[in-house]
Amino acid sequence: MLTGVLAPTSGAMVVLGLIPGDQLKRRIGVVPDGLLLFDRLTGREHLVFVARLYGLDRPEAGRRADELLEAMELAGDARKLVADYSFGMRKKLALAAALIHGPELLFLDEPFEGIDAVAKSGLTALLAGLVRRRRLTVFLTSHVLEVVERLCDRVGIIHRGRLVAQGTLQDVVHAVPEAGTLTDAFVKLVGEGRGATRALSFLP
Repeated sequence: MLTGVLAPTSGAMVVLGLIPGDQLKRRIGVVPDGLLLFDRLTGREHLVFVARLYGLDRPEAGRRADELLEAMELAGDARKLVADYSFGMRKKLALAAALIHGPELLFLDEPFEGIDAVAKSGLTALLAGLVRRRRLTVFLTSHVLEVVERLCDRVGIIHRGRLVAQGTLQDVVHAVPEAGTLTDAFVKLVGEGRGATRALSFLP
């Protein structure tokens, strides 16, 4: 709903001062959990195509595509078909496509799921650098709370459709008794008792 894909059933929302719609989509980038990429294009062709959709001229689209491929460590695979990319490479390409038009706000849905530790570290550092230089704001959803603790300065915890905690990382952790980390706070707020160990009758 925040990205304008779905209409809210009730209520209203404002993102970057706009009601979600076509005007907002030019100012945001989105990497959905289910990656939507053009398999029969090369990595570079895919990025240039996306850039052209956002109105960039061909020389600038190519320049940005090359810069992003280098930043994502995909330059050596730029002429390979997307269909032949590994899942981690596709994740990086999707992030590059979401950044190519220079968005003010980047939405990421489970951005580190299914990628190896080296790629995860590199992407985390890249995003942290962009945020630190105030080039964009990153809004991400993730169950990998260690990454959230490293990357985010404000967090919200949603349980059964309701926001049960929000604020700075420190505020959320300190608001939950006996919580020393965000993982502790999350478990106490939404998972208390759900992870209890149960004996299995067929194992001694």
